[in-house]
Amino acid sequence: MLRIKKSLLISILTVAFMAAFLSEASAVSAYAEEELKPAKQCTFVIPSRFKPSSEKNLFIDNSYPMESGSIKYSVYYNGMDIVMTNREREEAEKKAEEKVIDSSGELTKKEYEELLSANYNKEYGTDVGYKVSAFDTIEIDGFPGYKIEASYKVGDEEPIYQTVYMIRSKFRTFTIIYQRAEDDECSESFEKSAETIHVM
Repeated sequence: MLRIKKSLLISILTVAFMAAFLSEASAVSAYAEEELKPAKQCTFVIPSRFKPSSEKNLFIDNSYPMESGSIKYSVYYNGMDIVMTNREREEAEKKAEEKVIDSSGELTKKEYEELLSANYNKEYGTDVGYKVSAFDTIEIDGFPGYKIEASYKVGDEEPIYQTVYMIRSKFRTFTIIYQRAEDDECSESFEKSAETIHVM
């Protein structure tokens, strides 16, 4: 039961960790994002075997707690579609140039793995061996993004696997996290769901 509760909690934490990264990286200046198209929403089909949980935008297996697979959706809004004066825009761009951390547009496998690993280790109080096995750039409906495959393991518990889709637009970054334990039989459902992701 502890594993299951932690598994669901970590889906939420992953989104929080990435939101923190994107917030720090709001080194995302208006200038840096001008080449991206604006998007209003991201849609995808939730497999029928999953149901809404009490946590907003978190879906859990109908067989929970026997099956601990989960799907978490979130939107990070950079606030850059507000009207700025020329002075405010210049100040925002200057601050962005002074940032050390890259924007999500230059997110690397090393940065992502280091950030998530540090936060997971802190949450569990031990080294969970968080590793990114694949970090690919993708494009969905003309919007750039990343598909990230990662895993971690806490003590003698089963390994946890994540597939993360992070899709960028001018003012919003959409994140979908498919997560499962090693014995959860939902890989095919996740793959079919990912095929339905659209941004508009």
